[in-house]
Amino acid sequence: MTEHKKIGIMGGTFNPIHFGHLLLAETAFHQFQLDEILIMPTKNPYYKKISNSVTEEDRVRMVELAIEDNPHFHLSTEELDREGATYTVETLSHLTRNHPNCSYYFIMGADSLYHIESWKQPEEILRMATIVVAGRAGTGSSLNSQIEYIENKYEATIFRLNSPVLEISSNDIRRRVEEGESIRYLLPANVEQYIKAHNLYCTDDTEEEKEERSIRV
Repeated sequence: MTEHKKIGIMGGTFNPIHFGHLLLAETAFHQFQLDEILIMPTKNPYYKKISNSVTEEDRVRMVELAIEDNPHFHLSTEELDREGATYTVETLSHLTRNHPNCSYYFIMGADSLYHIESWKQPEEILRMATIVVAGRAGTGSSLNSQIEYIENKYEATIFRLNSPVLEISSNDIRRRVEEGESIRYLLPANVEQYIKAHNLYCTDDTEEEKEERSIRV
């Protein structure tokens, strides 16, 4: 008999991945006694344009470096392997169809829960996965109200993540690099080294340098 597994999904552009992402995933792993966490870079999210200065290979490599010392984190190329826009409902449909012995815990931030009704087929997402939501500072009562609203409307299962709040953003890291500020302690040291070695997030690259970096793995 095949063993049933509880799998967490942490999705995002990871441009770059940082300690905020990793802390949420690690907290979810322990809080819900999961078997593993899939760290899943997205290929082409419909809601966000990914900077052309960073390749898909760069983002994948940064994830690999960030999770290499954690045996229950695994890189998933589920969304990278598909063409076109990325929709969560399609990802979950494919996973649940191909791995019927697994239940999925989809980790998201509070902002995503506030906007989930604008996602493609939210009722199907909420049927196929347990939602694990991480709040930001000051979102306590309003987030609880949103959780109650979504649970009642869609008969969904939503839990709050008991994680410390790290106010770190990929956008701020990119800005810091561009402006020559330190990014130490915002992300793993090997990811910081990769960013520096490949001159990521710098705006003064020539077209030749961008092309060279795009083929460098």
